Amino acid sequence: MRCSARPRPAQTGAHLVCAGPLLPCAEQPGCTSEIIAAEAPTGAHHIFGKECPVSAQQRIDDLVKGNDIVLFMKGSASFPMCGFSGRAVQILKACGVDTRGLATVNVLEDPEVRQGIKEYSNWPTIPQLYVKGEFVGGSDIMMEMYESGELQKLING
Repeated sequence: MRCSARPRPAQTGAHLVCAGPLLPCAEQPGCTSEIIAAEAPTGAHHIFGKECPVSAQQRIDDLVKGNDIVLFMKGSASFPMCGFSGRAVQILKACGVDTRGLATVNVLEDPEVRQGIKEYSNWPTIPQLYVKGEFVGGSDIMMEMYESGELQKLING
């Protein structure tokens, strides 16, 4: 199982790898992967390695529980690769979220995570937003919550 592709220079935000945005795979029980970690200028971390025995479900759970806001999307916050993911990023920006440091997971980089997040949430589509460990929804639900003011309260509360 591959942990993650190397981040491209233009990418920002935390990207899913072995366990979470700030925890190298080598610190996980049973992981013997070579890990390289580099801090991005925004303070977000990119970690990647060769092999990781940690399941996709565990990596997803660690990320969701280890970050206040996580967006599973196609692409990155700075370069969304679908309209719905782009809309989700714009909604978060409108809520005052600094997307340069936002924990995002590009599901296109890992087929196990792409399928695993759908099983984790029991929700069939991407993007998926998690706030304080709880599943919020996709871009349509985010828009409804933004328009009613609920999303801002959830994020800032």
